[in-house]
Amino acid sequence: MSNETTSGRGRAALALEDGTLFIGRSLGAAGESVGEVCFNTSMTGYQEIMTDPSYAGQIVTMTYTQIGNVGMNPEDMESLGPHIRGFVVKECSRIPSNWRSRESLPDFLVRHAIPAIEGIDTRQLVRLLRDKGAQRGVISTTDFDRDSLVAKAKAWPGLQGMNLTGDVTCKTPHEWRAGPLPWRKVPPPSYITDLNQAGQGPKHRVAVLDFGVKHNILRGLVGAGCDLTIFPATTGIDEILAMNPDGVFLSNGPGDPDAVVSGIETIKALLKTDLPLFGICLGHQMLSLALGAKTGKMKFGHRGGNHPVQDLESGKVEVTSQNHGFVVLEESLPEGITVTHRSLFDGTLEGIRLNDRPVFSVQHHPEASPGPHDASHLFQRFAHFMKQA
Repeated sequence: MSNETTSGRGRAALALEDGTLFIGRSLGAAGESVGEVCFNTSMTGYQEIMTDPSYAGQIVTMTYTQIGNVGMNPEDMESLGPHIRGFVVKECSRIPSNWRSRESLPDFLVRHAIPAIEGIDTRQLVRLLRDKGAQRGVISTTDFDRDSLVAKAKAWPGLQGMNLTGDVTCKTPHEWRAGPLPWRKVPPPSYITDLNQAGQGPKHRVAVLDFGVKHNILRGLVGAGCDLTIFPATTGIDEILAMNPDGVFLSNGPGDPDAVVSGIETIKALLKTDLPLFGICLGHQMLSLALGAKTGKMKFGHRGGNHPVQDLESGKVEVTSQNHGFVVLEESLPEGITVTHRSLFDGTLEGIRLNDRPVFSVQHHPEASPGPHDASHLFQRFAHFMKQA
């Protein structure tokens, strides 16, 4: 099965492991790249998606029909550069229109050597991924032979069992002080407002285990009154405790949580302390593994900015931003853990807390970049736990 379009610019091909071949136009860099083909249903925020380290190893398909309208800018970067393996869109707007734009989407992709394709039937592609599950695939501007491309896709090992945190973590410990950008500010809890007005500055020393953390997660923590020190993913318990933190944050990140063995061992050691812990996405999955639970790979994952999640303790439904292909298996949770959040799309686990300690985590992204800010109060909950401790 193939889907061919008229070549208005240089050609590009996208082949999937099941034999499907799409021929479209090259949108990014010349060359070839292999990864897991997934889709994101967000209508905005393509720059944040492309620069989210959690997408390492993936070729991202945007379901919204036109991408690139507002160009690219330095403020909306979620890391130092893009981590995607490739990018797939129906149509690219090559003339951006936004006062913050500094670069077009194609120029950005070329500068960062990311192959991309446009002009294919993304509805057909997304239906295929929905029905068959995420597929290994390859984007190429140099090879258009179906058998050759499919063989390259099948030769890639896939994300299951793959530890990608070493590709996206920081290299050395460092401090982070930047708070929310002016258009992202959320009301802080009153006691932090009082502290800042009194000129006392941040109250809580937080160690961040960086498995691929997003910049706006760090800004959200600073906005809740945290003074951050970022540590590489392989940092051990002794180095973390040496800074005498008030709490530890377990960040988002890419790949299979089961494969991040050193990080899980560090979290197990942290659980023997009385420190408050807060995990997001991969951090949530690794915390669950450290507690004795199990994770599994989802058919096609949750990726988008409109996922309804219910807070089971308050009954409130929050619209959330999500990006994950693995999930904690609820039936594997040991005793002493309360399920706090559940997806209203498919009923999967979205959050937990320990019954006897200030330790909690969520699967979704409360900083919501891109997406709604319904869950941003979770940063303040973490600050509240540290204040109580």
